[in-house]
Amino acid sequence: MATINIKLYATLHKYIPPSAERYAIVPGTTIYQLIDELKIPDGSVKLVFVDGRRVTPDTPLQGDERVGLFPPVGGG
Repeated sequence: MATINIKLYATLHKYIPPSAERYAIVPGTTIYQLIDELKIPDGSVKLVFVDGRRVTPDTPLQGDERVGLFPPVGGG
């Protein structure tokens, strides 16, 4: 097992797990799988950053990364 640091922003914050600072994953887990594991509804994540770089949801995680998930941003 490996661990990652998860940050969920704005409306996604309600899905943050208690162990977000050291969330256990199996190396190779993708962002898609992480979103599913956290029970975040489809279409709720618009931007994904890993260690400060924008990535796609099919990006695999290995451990020791910082993962930031952002919802779609509205405005007027």
